[in-house]
Amino acid sequence: MSPRAKIAIALTVFTAILAVGASLALFITPAVAAPVPGAPGAGGALDSGLGYLAAALATGVSALAAGYAVANVGAAAIGAITEKPELMGRMLILVGLAEGIAIYGLIVSILILNRLG
Repeated sequence: MSPRAKIAIALTVFTAILAVGASLALFITPAVAAPVPGAPGAGGALDSGLGYLAAALATGVSALAAGYAVANVGAAAIGAITEKPELMGRMLILVGLAEGIAIYGLIVSILILNRLG
């Protein structure tokens, strides 16, 4: 396996783990650390600003990772399909899995934005 393929696989797995961890933290953190009413910083502008930043980062980083993964997997898929056309279905599945990273990031950002509003 080439070093670029190893990097693409590692980046894909890392982004998927981040998406799952962020979505779990979204539901676990409020139950564990509920804000104290009247305490400084309880639901202030800084909290919502950081929430919007987290949503933007979830979407942006996952879109960058998906673009990198699709570029590498797509190039390899085109090469494989030219040599063996019967691999077309498998290669489409691999490209779709790489594109799923962006969808996971978008879902996490929507969950974050729903929690803010």
